[in-house]
Amino acid sequence: MKEREIYADLKTLSPLMVRLDGRAFHQVTKTLSFSEPFDEIFSSAMAEVTKSLLGDAGFAPVLGFTFSDEISLYFTESPFLGRVEKIDSVLASFASSSLTIALELKEPVSFDARIIPVTPDHVLPYLSWRQQEAWRNHMNGWSQKLLKDEGYTSQEAASMLHAMKAAELHEFCFQRGVNLAMTPAWQRRGILVYRTVAQKDGYNPKTGKQVTALRNIITIDREIPLFTNPEGKNLINGLIRNVCDMQ
Repeated sequence: MKEREIYADLKTLSPLMVRLDGRAFHQVTKTLSFSEPFDEIFSSAMAEVTKSLLGDAGFAPVLGFTFSDEISLYFTESPFLGRVEKIDSVLASFASSSLTIALELKEPVSFDARIIPVTPDHVLPYLSWRQQEAWRNHMNGWSQKLLKDEGYTSQEAASMLHAMKAAELHEFCFQRGVNLAMTPAWQRRGILVYRTVAQKDGYNPKTGKQVTALRNIITIDREIPLFTNPEGKNLINGLIRNVCDMQ
């Protein structure tokens, strides 16, 4: 029957992005009575899951970007020699387990995973695209929340907002007392997780002297710039360049 495992040898080239999406997470947030439209506990848990994928899962993604129930990871080298089934299944299952632990859930949750082959030049456009989706999600989330506060059901709110453009949603919220441009950055722009190098003072027992060593640390950045702005471009290009310099 081994020959019937027809997808087992399907492989992808590197570099690549892997995007994880939560499945039916609205049930999870509803069960745990998370705040609407955005809950800091859930956001922090997703950031910790992303951090674990960078540091504890046995992989080596360069960076992770997360908003809502979505995580994108950038790899310069393919895990599992590029085997698509392994990459998708292991990353999704690790993220599911990690979030279950982070939120102390009593019911199982699941992610799906997809692979996007890229070149280094595609990383910034990809992340800009997902950040734009984070902004759209942010506007929709606040608009739906405000309509529900007025007594509309979730279905009615979604129907009312379906055809509205970004400027209309922004004005809609502003007229109801919420300036979307002044909400926390992590709600509007997402969260970036990446490795940085820091100096750490220590003691060498063999020489009896104080020493300074370089340590890799994983940073969760909740105040990221727009990736379409010079500051954002420099941040992402700098992270990619650092990896290229080390290879």
